[in-house]
Amino acid sequence: QVQLVESGGGLVQAGGSLRLSCAASGRTGSMYAMGWFRQAPGKEREFVAAIIWSTDSTYYADSVKGRFTISRDNAKNTAFLQMNNLKPEDTAIYYCAANRLYSRNWYDYDYRGQGTQVTVSS
Repeated sequence: QVQLVESGGGLVQAGGSLRLSCAASGRTGSMYAMGWFRQAPGKEREFVAAIIWSTDSTYYADSVKGRFTISRDNAKNTAFLQMNNLKPEDTAIYYCAANRLYSRNWYDYDYRGQGTQVTVSS
């Protein structure tokens, strides 16, 4: 089993930045990909970004490309999501997930965190 804990959410004004963290523990050797997803009120959960743990390859949703950066610290088994130039439409609960395969589908991920709230005021 892999346990994931997100942190770093909060309230920020439009144009501001936040850095989310996702700390993994347990059988982290089984992780191949880690993804970030978000769910806004009344909307479906959507893919934000993903990183392949061994190669550092990264993938982004078009809506965040150029503003968000996903990275990881192998030694700390932690993934990060640096979010710059935040917009009110970025307001959502952000979740991290880990899996043995890369996917943009939340339901493909074996391990999922509880989420952290990000609120962007206009």
